Amino acid sequence: MPTRYKVPPELQVRVRHQSVRSTAAKILHSAGVPVAEADEAADVLVTADVRGIDSHGVSNHVPLYMEYYGTGALNPRPNWSVSRETRSTATIDADKGLGIALGRRAMQIAVDKAKDVGMGVVTMSNSGHLGAVGHFSMIAAEQDMIGMTMTCGGMLMAPTFGAEARFGTNPIGVAAPTNKEPPFLFDAATSSVAYNKILLIERLGLPVPAGWLTDEKGTPIMEETEVPPLGKFMVPPVGSTREIGSHKGYGLATMVEILTALLSGMQPSMVEGYEPGAPHRNYFAAYDIAAFSDVDVFKENMDQMLRTLRETKPAPGEERVLYPGMLEHEAEIDRRANGIPLHHEIVTWLDTKASVIGAPALERS
Repeated sequence: MPTRYKVPPELQVRVRHQSVRSTAAKILHSAGVPVAEADEAADVLVTADVRGIDSHGVSNHVPLYMEYYGTGALNPRPNWSVSRETRSTATIDADKGLGIALGRRAMQIAVDKAKDVGMGVVTMSNSGHLGAVGHFSMIAAEQDMIGMTMTCGGMLMAPTFGAEARFGTNPIGVAAPTNKEPPFLFDAATSSVAYNKILLIERLGLPVPAGWLTDEKGTPIMEETEVPPLGKFMVPPVGSTREIGSHKGYGLATMVEILTALLSGMQPSMVEGYEPGAPHRNYFAAYDIAAFSDVDVFKENMDQMLRTLRETKPAPGEERVLYPGMLEHEAEIDRRANGIPLHHEIVTWLDTKASVIGAPALERS
């Protein structure tokens, strides 16, 4: 995310990542979530913050999850079950459990199946929010596999030429291991922007860039604008307009619906209807590199490809060429050493919640 969309120094408080993880876990546990699952959920959120993915960290999500536990939209102690299974596939019913608390288990099932037969695919329906999907793809990459994760839920994106929302932001995450280069990690919405990023820039009081939103009739807004009230805007697919390529983002979003919702035996939200907090549908895949080629050769080839991209001559006015995963790797080095820069209002909220449940205040860096 460009520096413009980060919390500015005058509004941020640097907090130790271990402290944020501990406090977030304790807050979730106070809602009835078992300790192990609260720890796992906190790890997903804080890893996003550590990697610089502020839109998917504790700021936007711990308050929202607590609200959903309070309304019953989320089940703190789900009866998680496998409803159908083969040697290479599994279908899971998450029983309204929080997706970020259950996603590691789903991806690990895919990884274990890939170790057996070369590929593993798991769908998980009826879950809460899955967070930054690349987190789960990295679980496979750390075990010498290519990981792919997708999720659908919500109703915010209009199809190309559409005047009604038919999709969530339907992100795709792909990760692949390397030897010396930072791992490849692609994690992006198929919409023009993730909704959580809109919340982030609204908190920062910044305008929305051209092409991020449509008006309530579905027309892309191609100039900077203030964040409209919820319900008065939608987001277009990646590309924003047909001329720039929104039909490609629209096609990818539909593909995500097929692989997450329909493949798990569920109707997509556009057919079933959607209310805030309604269940998400998810897809986890692992490709065992050793089943296709030599792992060491693959990693060396990855290094060479990514190094070639990184060393590409930059265009005039640009500092350097990046590949997916580089900025996250650099942010992680900084934030593990110097703390996570959280908005001061979020730090106050977390400290207040911690005080209520008898947990210590966040440790400043």
